[in-house]
Formats: sequence, structure tokens, C-alpha cells
Amino acid sequence: MLGRNLLSVNLPSLRGFSSAAAGFLRSGDTLKQNRVFTNEDVLEYSKVSHDSNPLHLDSEAARNAGFEDQLVHGMLVAALFPNIISSHFPGAIYVSQSLHFRLPVYIGEEIVGEVQATNIREQKNRYLVKFKTACFKNGATAIDGEAMAIVPTLAAEQASTLE
Repeated sequence: MLGRNLLSVNLPSLRGFSSAAAGFLRSGDTLKQNRVFTNEDVLEYSKVSHDSNPLHLDSEAARNAGFEDQLVHGMLVAALFPNIISSHFPGAIYVSQSLHFRLPVYIGEEIVGEVQATNIREQKNRYLVKFKTACFKNGATAIDGEAMAIVPTLAAEQASTLE
């Protein structure tokens, strides 16, 4: 199955994949993206979302609450999932998402977001795809869940092919 996995590299503009299906999404295929969240990301998300919880904005408050440092908003981390899907399938419509927050994510940690197609159904010349979703830090699961998206085609877009 490793040969069928779809991969994204760290740079969003250099998305690629390697698949036995020549770039067509099949059940079992996985899309990935790495991301390091910065203090600026957290500040901007806080402004847009109006989530000014001190755990995200104040290191001392976060440490007093038992964390190592400022937390990245869980929903900001989970935004990797629709980003991964839409970057490979422009025009995708995100239908649902369930999330379980397992571990805190701190500013500066490298996070690997992953979506794996688990079920694909054709619906009116489009495809309803169920994905298993997960974000990992240092190999441990920080967030997991499931997502559903409607994609216009099973042909994944790419900027460069990886082997």
C-alpha cells in the first residue's frame, strides 16, 4: 500500500504524489502536509476567530495551567485537513469533520497532517469521500477524527511528482 500513498511536501506550492493509480484517489490513499505553526499564525488566528484565550497568547498563563508554553489553537491545527484536501482537489466541498484533541500543540513544533481516504462513493458526477484524519507531532497523535468532502474528480492535482 505504500506505493499508493499520496504525499505532500513541506512547501504548499510543491505538492506531489506517487500513486499506482496515476494520480487518481482510491480508498486507502493518504495525503500529507507538514506545517510548523508560528506565533504570528496564532496571533492572526486569534484575531480572526476572536479566541483570545490566554493559553494561546501568554506563555506564563499557559505554564500556570500546566502546559509547557503557549498552545496553538486546536482548530487552527485542524485546518490542515481541509487545506490538504482542497490543495489536491480544488473545488472540494467540506461536508463534515469530527475531531478528538489528544495532545497539545505548541508554537514551533512540526506537525504532520494526514488524511486517508476510507470510502469513496460517486454522487451525481462528483464523489463523496470519507477520510480518516490525524495530526502527528514527533510520531504521536495530537488530533484525530473523520472528515467527509465532496470532490469534483478523483484526479489529484500536483505540482511535482515524488517517487
